[in-house]
Amino acid sequence: LPLSAQQGRWLSYNPVPTWMFMKGHEVMEMHAGSGRVYGYARVSSNTQNLNRQIDGLVAFGIDRNRVICDKASGKSLRREGYLRLKARLRSGDTLVLPSLDRLGRNYDEVIEEWRELTKDIGVQIVVLDMPLLETCEGANSLTGRFLADVVLQLLSYIAQIERESIHQRQLEGIAAAKARGVVFGRPRIKKPKSWTKVRTAYESGGLTRIEAARMLGV
Repeated sequence: LPLSAQQGRWLSYNPVPTWMFMKGHEVMEMHAGSGRVYGYARVSSNTQNLNRQIDGLVAFGIDRNRVICDKASGKSLRREGYLRLKARLRSGDTLVLPSLDRLGRNYDEVIEEWRELTKDIGVQIVVLDMPLLETCEGANSLTGRFLADVVLQLLSYIAQIERESIHQRQLEGIAAAKARGVVFGRPRIKKPKSWTKVRTAYESGGLTRIEAARMLGV
């Protein structure tokens, strides 16, 4: 074929599905009537804030009452909020995640959980920061499924590697601090002068635990 004809054939073939470019309300309309739509947000500790994830899910079009949250590590799927959410999910429902690592950071668990949700239960999944993982009907072409499977494997692997790297850096930091003489935990309290006398009286039955504690100022 002439070059112009080859270019025309190439430009007419777009391997990236059009559903990747759909906006939140359009995806929500696609799921309208097919089931309930839930959002799931997670942070790893009580000191972290969920507001950014929740705001993103609500802006996508999810009812705030259907956004389930956890403050727990991603190393395991046994989290109170997530287990409660999973028990509600039925075939035709949609689960929206801010990002894949909010589901978890354990490679094997995430892959298995994704399979159970999408294949066994029949849940459709939307990952806000990774449209290639979309499993809605518009993404259910051969190309869509292939791209989703490849990206899922890659991102799950990266999430676990990141978790393991964080843990390794923490161990290295603790070891380096100990080598410099840093002492972890609460500082030791200097024993009061009356310690020996009070201890002897307590052990002989002359003082109760409360009385001994009061005399020692603790």
